[in-house]
Amino acid sequence: MVVLVDTVSTSQVRPRHPEKVNRPDALSPPKPDWIRVRAPNTRGYADTRKIVKENGLVTVCEEAGCPNIGECWDKKHATFMIMGDTCTRACAFCNVKTGMPGALDASEPEHVAEATFKLGLAHIVITSVDRDDLADGGAEHFAQTIRAIRARCPTTTIEILTPDFLRKEGALEVVAKAKPDVFNHNLETVPSRYLTVRPGARYFHSIRLLQRVKEIDPTIFTKSGIMVGLGEERHEVLQVMDDLRSADVDFLTIGQYLQPTRKHHAVMRYVTPDEFAGYEKVAYTKGFLMVSASPLTRSSHHAGDDFAKLQAARAALSR
Repeated sequence: MVVLVDTVSTSQVRPRHPEKVNRPDALSPPKPDWIRVRAPNTRGYADTRKIVKENGLVTVCEEAGCPNIGECWDKKHATFMIMGDTCTRACAFCNVKTGMPGALDASEPEHVAEATFKLGLAHIVITSVDRDDLADGGAEHFAQTIRAIRARCPTTTIEILTPDFLRKEGALEVVAKAKPDVFNHNLETVPSRYLTVRPGARYFHSIRLLQRVKEIDPTIFTKSGIMVGLGEERHEVLQVMDDLRSADVDFLTIGQYLQPTRKHHAVMRYVTPDEFAGYEKVAYTKGFLMVSASPLTRSSHHAGDDFAKLQAARAALSR
C-alpha cells in the first residue's frame, strides 16, 4: 500500500457540509435485506453519464446519492439539477452540497434542452437546489428551462421538482405560468419533524404552494413526496395524505430515508415493504390519482411511466 501526502497544496478542501462537521456521528441500524441495488456498470449508464458531462450539467441522481441511479441511467433517464450544485439550505437529510452558490449560467436552459434531445427523452424531470440568495428564488430560470425544452423537444413532457420559494412573492406564478406538465414540490416529512429535518422550510407554506398551482392552472398535475424512517408516526403520515388531498394534489410518493453520511440525520427505523403497501392502499382510498410507495421510491423514479398512468387516471375520471 502507498500513502500519498500532499506537501505542495496550501488550500484546504472545503467540506461538503460545513454546518455538520462538528456534529457527533448519528448511527443508523444496519440496512435490511430488502434495500439492495446493483452497482452502476452498464453501457446505458456510461452513455448517459457521457452526455451529462459533455453538456456540463448537474444531476440530482449524483448529488443526492440516489440508489436508483444505475437503473435510471441505464434507461437514459436522468433528473437534471439546475442553478448549480450548491444549496443555500442545510436540511438534515440531504447530501447536496451546502454553501453560497455562484452566479446563474445563462446558457444552462439551452444545455438542458440539448441533453434532453440527445437522450431522446419523452419525459424530463428538472429540479434545483434552493436559491434563497436570488430575488425570485430562481423562478425565472425554471421558466426559461421549460421554454427551452419546449422549443427543442416539443413532444417531451416536462416535470419539475421545485424548492418552496419561501418569501419570494410572485415566484410560484412565474413557474406555473410556464406550464410544466407536472409540478412537484416535496413535503419531505411530517410537520412534527420539520424543526430537526427541514428547519429552513414551513410545512403549511408548502401545502399552500401546491394548492396555489391548481388555482393558477387546474390542468397541471401536482405531486409531492415524503420520506419515512425519520421518527414519524403512522397517524402523522395519514394526516399528511389528508393535507395533500385538501390541496388537490394528484400524486404522492413515499420512500425510505437513507442516511447519506454519519453527520446526517440517523435512520430511526426501516419501514417494511408490507407497511409501504399499506400506505399505498390507504392513499388511493383518499383519492390520489397516482401513488408510489416502496423502500426505494424516489420522486423521479419511473417518472415517465407514472406520468402516463396519471394521464390515464384523469381520463378515466372524466368518462
